[in-house]
Amino acid sequence: MDKWFQSKWFVRGIALALAILLYISVNIDSESVENDNLTFFPSSSPETQTVEDVPVEIRMDSEKYVVSGIPEFVTVQLEGTSATLVATARQRNFDVYVDLEGLEAGEHTVRIQTDVPSELTATVEPEFIDIVIEERATEEFKVNVDFLNNEQLPEGYEIGEIEVNPETVLITSSKSVVEQIGIVKVYVDVKDTSESIENRAFPVNVYDSQGNELRVRIEPETVSVSVEINNPSKNVSVSVPTTGTLPEGLSLVSIEPNIEEVEIFATSNTLEGIDEIKTKAVNLSDITESGTVDLQLELPEGVQAPDIDAIEVSIELEQTKQLEDILIDIEHLNDGQEVTFIEPEEQTMSITIVGNEQDVSEITDEDIRVYIDVEDLEDGEHQVPILIEGPEGVTINPDMELVTIEILTIE
Repeated sequence: MDKWFQSKWFVRGIALALAILLYISVNIDSESVENDNLTFFPSSSPETQTVEDVPVEIRMDSEKYVVSGIPEFVTVQLEGTSATLVATARQRNFDVYVDLEGLEAGEHTVRIQTDVPSELTATVEPEFIDIVIEERATEEFKVNVDFLNNEQLPEGYEIGEIEVNPETVLITSSKSVVEQIGIVKVYVDVKDTSESIENRAFPVNVYDSQGNELRVRIEPETVSVSVEINNPSKNVSVSVPTTGTLPEGLSLVSIEPNIEEVEIFATSNTLEGIDEIKTKAVNLSDITESGTVDLQLELPEGVQAPDIDAIEVSIELEQTKQLEDILIDIEHLNDGQEVTFIEPEEQTMSITIVGNEQDVSEITDEDIRVYIDVEDLEDGEHQVPILIEGPEGVTINPDMELVTIEILTIE
């Protein structure tokens, strides 16, 4: 160790290291002092900063007057020392206002004033404005309801009763503006709405007669609206139309749906004109026997029957059979009398038999007796009713109800 200290190069190295440390220490202290000076001794040179969208306060007797022409927001340029300027601009802790106290109704040019810290000055753009002061007026108006997308309600639905609470609002503005009010209303959007609206709040809007919105004070600003959304229904009868004709030898006894009425849904105006609903038509040309068919309903446009997919329809047919040239018998003809047929001349006629297919197909001429009863008839021309005897379970229809005969006594 002693040898090191006796070496001149070792001593020189130690001296150099100490010199470097001293230099670094001096520079660090110098920078610290400079920073402390910036913190505690701010710059005194003026700076400017622009603040936009600053609201304008109106100082006036608002119970007596209203004013127009004052912008809602203005731009303010602040000037002053940096510290105060930055804090004021950032926190917006200053006021911008127009002082209308003492001014009467009429037109005026007024200055927009500011209230800023004493270290700052403020410039407002615009600085002067033209205003109109008018006497305040308040009137009561009924609130109307305007429905949006009414045509986009679900099919068959319609608007029912409407309730607005409160029914009226108080509107305050200048007398001239209040006199311009044409309508006061709320907008209710009913697009795709199938449920009633209950006690929903809607903002009130005020318009002049041209549809221009007016800026006024409204009390209350919203009203509660309830709207019934209805799906009206009606029970109507069902009818079954037919087309074509039955095959030869068949006749239609009845064609009846298995239910007499169906419930249909539509708007009230649509339902008003409907008394019955038809099924798809039955083509009689395709019917060869009694039975049932399932038919879809033919629903008019805008009408629904959600509970009915198809209706069962019962069809009852009868077989018909015609027998011709059936001899007309004569009963209770007195001795010595003879009968001459005038109409028909041939003393024959045709009959039609109607009944179920099996019964009708088995009937022949021998099963039918057609006759007239001339008991107690004197000589001369007479119209006599046709009488028929035949099997039960069928209907026998003659082609005429009366015959014309002449009775003569032969001596």
